[in-house]
Amino acid sequence: MALSSSPDWWSVAWIPCNSSKELSTSRRTPLCSLPCFNSRDLNLIAARSSICPSPLFEDNNALSPASKSQPTIMDLTLSEYQSEDLNNIIFRLIKNPQTAESGSDFYVKAKGNPGFIPEKSTLTLLTRYFMRLSKWSSISSLAQDFRTFNVIPDSGTYCRLISSCVKARKFKIVNTLLESAFFHQETPLAFEHAMRGYNKLHMYSTTVLLYQRMKSGGLVLEPGCYCTIMEAYHNMRQYEEVVSLFQEFKHRRRLESTQYHSKIYLCLCNSLGKMGRTSESLDHFREMTSKGVPEDHNFYSSLISAFATFREVKMAEELLEEAVSKKMLSRDPSLFMKLLLMYIDEEGMLEKALSVISLMKRLNVRVSDCISCAIVNAFSRKLGPEEAVRVFEEELQFEGCEPGQVTCALILNIYCRIKLYSKAEAAFADMEQKGFVSCSVSYSTMINMYGKTGRHREAMMILAKMKKRGCKPNVWIYNSLLDMHGNPLNLRQVEKTWKEMERRGVLPDRVSYTSIISAYNKAKDYQRCVEYYNDFRKLKNGDGKIDRAIGGLMVGVFSKMNRGEELVKVLQEMKKEEAELDERLYWSALNALIEAGLESHAKWLQDSFVIT
Repeated sequence: MALSSSPDWWSVAWIPCNSSKELSTSRRTPLCSLPCFNSRDLNLIAARSSICPSPLFEDNNALSPASKSQPTIMDLTLSEYQSEDLNNIIFRLIKNPQTAESGSDFYVKAKGNPGFIPEKSTLTLLTRYFMRLSKWSSISSLAQDFRTFNVIPDSGTYCRLISSCVKARKFKIVNTLLESAFFHQETPLAFEHAMRGYNKLHMYSTTVLLYQRMKSGGLVLEPGCYCTIMEAYHNMRQYEEVVSLFQEFKHRRRLESTQYHSKIYLCLCNSLGKMGRTSESLDHFREMTSKGVPEDHNFYSSLISAFATFREVKMAEELLEEAVSKKMLSRDPSLFMKLLLMYIDEEGMLEKALSVISLMKRLNVRVSDCISCAIVNAFSRKLGPEEAVRVFEEELQFEGCEPGQVTCALILNIYCRIKLYSKAEAAFADMEQKGFVSCSVSYSTMINMYGKTGRHREAMMILAKMKKRGCKPNVWIYNSLLDMHGNPLNLRQVEKTWKEMERRGVLPDRVSYTSIISAYNKAKDYQRCVEYYNDFRKLKNGDGKIDRAIGGLMVGVFSKMNRGEELVKVLQEMKKEEAELDERLYWSALNALIEAGLESHAKWLQDSFVIT
C-alpha cells in the first residue's frame, strides 16, 4: 500500500510501534495539529516509521485505550534522524507561536541524541522565544548549551540576550554567555553590551573588571568598548584612567569619524575639565572638530562649566558667545548657575551676574528658584540687605522672574532685618497665596518679627495657623517663642512652651537654653537657672560647650548666689573655650571671688581675662 504524504494521511497512518522509546512529557501536541511541516518532512518521518503495521488493517476493538490517543511530536524515535532533520523540526515548531512550547520541549529531548548539534538559526529562535517569555531557567540551560555545542545565536540576538540578562540582574548567566562568546567573532560586541548594561546599573567597577578581562584575553577593543569603559572610569572619578584610555585608543586606531568618537571626546573633555586641565580640554575639542567629528551643545556645556568652575572668566565668556552664535548653548540650569557663581565669587563682577539672568530670559530658559536665591543672597552679603531688596524688586521682578519658596523666604527675612515690616507682611501673604504654606523658615521669621515688635497676639495666630496646616514647629520657632515670652517675664508661657517642646520631641539647642536661663535670671529665680544650666551641660556631641552668652549668664548667676566654686568652674570653661567677659561681668565675678575669700582665684581671673 502506498503511503500518502498529505496531512490527512499523517493524522491516521502513523502510530509509533516501539513504545519503549517514547519520552513522556507534561504537555503533548498532536501531530495532526502541526501544519508547519511540508511534504519533505512528512515523507522523511513516514519512511522511518514504515516498519509499523498500518492501523487501517488493525481491529479497532483490539486497540488499547492508550493506543487510541493521537501520537505527539515527543513520540519520535530521535536516534533514527539526522541532526539536520531534527534542527528543521525544532525550527518549524518554534517558528509557529502555537507550537513554540512543544518545540522547546522537543529541543530538550533532541539534546539527548548523541549526534545532535543545534544550528545557529535554531538557537536564535529558541533564544528569542525564551527572552520573550522571560524564562530565565531555560535561558540559563541554553547558555550552558552554547558552551557545550560551541554554537551561539546570531550576533544581534546574542547581544540583546546579554543586555536583557544584565538588566534583569542575572549576572551568573551573563558570565556564562561571555565565556561562550570568547572564541567567536562577536566577543568584543558581546562584552560591549555587557559593560553598557552594567553602566546603566551604576555597576562601574564590574565594567572595569570586564575591561581587564578583555585585556588579559588579548581582545582588541572596538570604539564602543573604549567609550563604555571611559564612561565607567569617569563616573568613578578616575579621570586619569580616562585620559590614559583615550591615548591608547588614539594610537591604536585611525581616528575616522564613527558614532562613538563624539562620545569618547566628550568623556575626555569632561574628565580634563574635572581635573582643572581646561586648556587641554579645549585643545582636544578643537582637534576633534578639525577631524570632522560633529560637535553639539554638550561639548560647550562641559567646556564653559569647566572654565567657570576654575574662574577663568575670559575663556568662559568667549566660549559662551561662540555657543550662542552657533545656537549650541545648553538649556541646562546648572550651566547658568556655574556662570552665576563665577561672577559672584570674582571681586567686582557682581553686577555681571545679572547679565546671566538677561541671557536666560533671552534664550527662554526658566530662571530657577536656586538662581534667584543665589543672586539675592550674594547682593545681601556683599553689598548689604538694602541692595539685595533693590535687585529683587527692580531687576528680578522686572525681568519677570517668578521667585520660588526659597527666594520668598530669603527676601522675607531681609525685610524683617531692615525693619520693613509692612513689606514683610505683604511678602508672607504673597507666599500664602502661591501655596508656600509648609515653609517653617517663613513662619519662624514672622513669629520672631511679631515677638520683637511686641505683637504677641499676631505671633500666636501665626503659630496656630502653622499647626493647622500640618507644619510642625521646629526648634527655631520655639526659640522665637521662648525669647518672645521671656523678655516680658511671662514665665507661665515660657514653661508651657518648654513642655510643648518636650512633648513633641523637639530637642532644645544652645539658643533654647540661653533664652530660658535669661528669662529666669531676669526673674531672679537663680535656682531654676542652675537647673537648666546643668541640663545644658549634659547635651551630647559637644552641644553643651560654654559660649560667651550662656557663660556670661552663669557668671552673673553664681556671683549673685555667692557660689565661688561653681563660678570658678564656669570661668575655667570659658577660658578653655576662649570666651570673653564684658566689663560688667568681669567686675561682678571678681567681687564675688574676693567676697568668698578666693583671692588666688581672683588673681587668676585678673591674669586670664581681658576686659572687652
